[in-house]
Amino acid sequence: MKLTIEGLKDRQAWEAAGIGLPSYDVEKVAADTKAAPVWVHFGAGNIFRIFIGGLADTLIAAGESDKGITCVETFDFDVVDKIYDPYDNLVLAVTLKADGSTDKKVIGSLTEAIKAQSGVASQWDRLKEIFVNPGLQMISFTITEKGYALKGADGSFFPFIQADIDNGPDKAGSAMAVVCALLYERYKANKAPLAVVSMDNCSHNGEKLQNSIITMAQEWNKKGFVEDGFVAYLSDESQVSFPWSMIDKITPRPADSVCAELEKAGVEDMAPVITSKKTYIAPFVNAEGPQYLVIEDKFPNGRPALEKAGVYMTDRDTVNKVERMKVTTCLNPLHTALAVYGCVLGYDLIANEMKDEQLNKLVHQIGPVEGMPVVTDPGILSPADFVNEVINVRIPNPFMPDTPQRIATDTSQKVGIRYGETIKSYVEKYGDAKKLTAIPLAIAGWCRYLLAVDDAGNAFELSPDPMIPELTKKLEGIQVGKPETYTGQLKPILSNANIFGINLYDAGIGERIEDMFVEEIAGPGAVREVLKKYLG
Repeated sequence: MKLTIEGLKDRQAWEAAGIGLPSYDVEKVAADTKAAPVWVHFGAGNIFRIFIGGLADTLIAAGESDKGITCVETFDFDVVDKIYDPYDNLVLAVTLKADGSTDKKVIGSLTEAIKAQSGVASQWDRLKEIFVNPGLQMISFTITEKGYALKGADGSFFPFIQADIDNGPDKAGSAMAVVCALLYERYKANKAPLAVVSMDNCSHNGEKLQNSIITMAQEWNKKGFVEDGFVAYLSDESQVSFPWSMIDKITPRPADSVCAELEKAGVEDMAPVITSKKTYIAPFVNAEGPQYLVIEDKFPNGRPALEKAGVYMTDRDTVNKVERMKVTTCLNPLHTALAVYGCVLGYDLIANEMKDEQLNKLVHQIGPVEGMPVVTDPGILSPADFVNEVINVRIPNPFMPDTPQRIATDTSQKVGIRYGETIKSYVEKYGDAKKLTAIPLAIAGWCRYLLAVDDAGNAFELSPDPMIPELTKKLEGIQVGKPETYTGQLKPILSNANIFGINLYDAGIGERIEDMFVEEIAGPGAVREVLKKYLG
């Protein structure tokens, strides 16, 4: 069985293999979409293919839409050549269930794959043709947060961005320049309205995207490439809107076990490829089942009926609240605690940590017990239900190959949001944060992790983090097995409001974290004993 339009005609073989097929005419949907596109998506990777592509697939199958999505790749053009074109833009979506079973279906809603190359006339002309179509309603993005970045740490434009500014719209190279150039084509043709929707997993994503696009237009305006009216067009949200969103679905790299399962079922050519840009991608996408997409409902040219595919359409304040609920209480703080303790206790799979009695208690204490009294309730989702799904379904899923080492990356940049916000809420509500036990324990665990010695006394490698040199220097002199070597080295860390968003001594928990940390460096096995002591 081949994953192609022709290959799907042998429906009996696919169904016998337990793989669902589109109920609609894939070729007709593709032809209708090419003739009058309504939705363009930038960033043709895995979360787009299974989640966003899956939404469009659901709407078409339900008769709520007769159009698919036009896919545009801005970074890794090999993805179009190796994953889209040979498979007629079809995707084999595999949902990984916690019991080890899988749901498999073919998604046929991705109707066209285009490379965002201004230097290739056929690709660029096609994109311009799409963007001047007044019926185009929305463009969306999963290009990662760094795709929106224009400037380095020193505040100056990256060289490739400066080149885009100097060269003008006709020679756009970066994603932001490409999109701005295509919006300029729309402005020149008819000034038709459009929604420009970031679906990337970053805070205030719509604002980041808007700032980057408008900055590019302003820089071109200064050089005379575009007129003042274009900047005004982009700045008028009744014309060009930049809705905020919150997305949540774990989509790991293609699993060898899934590839083997598909090939055993008779599906040919499923092996992953590694592109020239080091993207590890396959004709199939594997992901967890739970998924959430919350979008600010600001679409000046209309939109697909996304709510009928399970998307929460709401206002900006609610999007913000959902994100805060997830990042400060219900998901991210639990992941970070498991990451640092997982490294210290020798785990290499997050799911396996949930079988550990103390670590299981730790995440229950951080989320449902300590987080819930001050959780931000967005109204459209129940925080209690969300955190229970995270703890009981999502994190324990043994088929989600996520590691504590990966999640421990950049922890210094995360603890302020993941723990500091709850600590501040306790101070505001109770005067201090002394009611907390598990969150101080998580912070003590991070400090213990920074010593790069596991609970058996063996050295391990810390995950990348921009503050590692500074933090490890402050911890100099501390030796595991010699608690007397602790002479207050944590104080400058725990009092640093730039790290935690608050001075933890002012919150009433700085000394307690120090005490926990000292207990954890008593010797081999001390970390385990401390977890037992505080969690029972």
